[in-house]
Amino acid sequence: MAILGLNAYHADASVALLKDGVLVSAIEEERLNRQKHCAGFPTLAVRAALEQAGVRTDEVEHVALSRDPNAFLLKKVWNALQRPGFLGKALDRAVNLAKASGASDDLAKALGGPLKATIHNVGHHRSHVASAFYPSGFEEAAVLSMDGFGDFLSAMRAVGRGIDLEPIDEVTFPHSAGLFFTAVTQFLGFNKFGEEWKMMGLAPYGKPTYVEKLRNLIRPVPGGRYELDTSYFVHATAGIDMSWREGSPHLGRVWSDKMVELLGPARDPEDPEFFGKWADIAASAQVVYEEIFFHVLSDLWDRTKLPRLCLAGGCALNSVANGKIFERTRFQEVFVQPASGDDGTAIGAALWVEHAVLRRPRRFVMEHAYTGPAYGDDAVKAAIDEARSTPTWDAGIEVMHLDDAALFSHVASAIAQGNVVGWFQGGMEFGPRALGNRSIVADPRRTDMKDMLNTRIKHRETYRPFAPSVLEERVGKYFERTEPSPFMLMVYQVKPEERANVPAITHVDGSGRLQTVSAKANPRYHALISEFERQTGVGMVLNTSFNEHEPVVASPRDAINCYLRTRMDVLAMGNWVLHRR
Repeated sequence: MAILGLNAYHADASVALLKDGVLVSAIEEERLNRQKHCAGFPTLAVRAALEQAGVRTDEVEHVALSRDPNAFLLKKVWNALQRPGFLGKALDRAVNLAKASGASDDLAKALGGPLKATIHNVGHHRSHVASAFYPSGFEEAAVLSMDGFGDFLSAMRAVGRGIDLEPIDEVTFPHSAGLFFTAVTQFLGFNKFGEEWKMMGLAPYGKPTYVEKLRNLIRPVPGGRYELDTSYFVHATAGIDMSWREGSPHLGRVWSDKMVELLGPARDPEDPEFFGKWADIAASAQVVYEEIFFHVLSDLWDRTKLPRLCLAGGCALNSVANGKIFERTRFQEVFVQPASGDDGTAIGAALWVEHAVLRRPRRFVMEHAYTGPAYGDDAVKAAIDEARSTPTWDAGIEVMHLDDAALFSHVASAIAQGNVVGWFQGGMEFGPRALGNRSIVADPRRTDMKDMLNTRIKHRETYRPFAPSVLEERVGKYFERTEPSPFMLMVYQVKPEERANVPAITHVDGSGRLQTVSAKANPRYHALISEFERQTGVGMVLNTSFNEHEPVVASPRDAINCYLRTRMDVLAMGNWVLHRR
């Protein structure tokens, strides 16, 4: 039996496919249509997921949408009627909700014919908590989902036991910790959808001198809850301009003019200066967010006394806060769903139907995120042959086909010599992090590597850090904590004595957003890093996503195109290697 999970008519449209209770494919639409954070219906991803898993349309018995148009319906209507200027924006969003009720038409178009499946609408935050708990491998756990908003909620706390997942409480509109973080992000001039991570990366360069002022925007209240002072925001009065229908989504300004009264004029997005006041505001926002986050978690511990914690929702991508959970709470094990944003709700909706609706036992543990399409050597060779006939091909590129031992030795040596390497292997990652299958890798020992990558490849803000992929068995050598971080969603402090040895991955505050690499989850990436350690004595590489102002590459053609238009030195796809001489 197959269950198709969908995040549709919303940002980060995506698909997840379960077969007999096991996740066999999960893909974001943006990777295939090359539009960042693509909204609308994930037509290409639906087709690719079924093809990848070898599942026929008639084998899909259930479709789970991670939206429930009827959730809090009366509150939504009352809210729209009570606020001048809000109704028009609410009606525009209602179009998407109506589509979510009639997804069968779009599914039929995607599949080329009708689908005789039962369609389930699963609430947004139910999908988030399900995506965190059910694949965690924990028999019982406390669960938290926090984000901006979804189905009129911004947070849900729950307890999972076996196949049962019972909500404890919720935070409803208009209060939202995610919206607080987004508002300050926009105030700092990062106005594109999904740029909160830019503010998180800037924060270590500042001092938290605006904490008291930013506490005016959001405050903790008893019972592990929080409230916004909505006068600093526009969502509760005039509403927010937003578009989720298709293409890259748009989110209008969420902060009100009262923010200017509090902090002074907002940063101009074209201002080349990021530091000083702006870094101080970023640092202060991170502090205030963490105060709310740990207020919520401490109360969740008090209520449940469960040692294991599962996290999802957009706020779970705040890896700086996640990395402090072991120090600031009593939770002993943490599972952060790798696609914690709205893309991951496709997994959660499917798992909710599998377990909470159909009452089938749990069979799947998410040990890796390599759930997208993979390409064999024949497909890679065809893409290389096609590229050779184009005007953009560089005649100075040497093309080689190597066996595994020679491949790992050649690429590790290239990295050690200061080359920038595109590493394209196996199944594509699901979620925002490149985890060694669609990655650009480089030498963490070089003090100039960060600037080199920004100048030659990434063309992004100079302050943003690069992450380390470290052998799971070497974590304790380099970092002050040893808890696994397989999905690059924890930030730990690099040991002071190691910081000079790996400067390219050490952030200004001495931290690193690490990925722990195991031989079980990714044997090829583990083998590459092991060979790099054999040659250099360092058991890690610098890892950044394989892209340049675009979604992470999906296919060999995408990888070659990115390689050719940047100053990347080496491209390794499967056992094929392109090396600029």
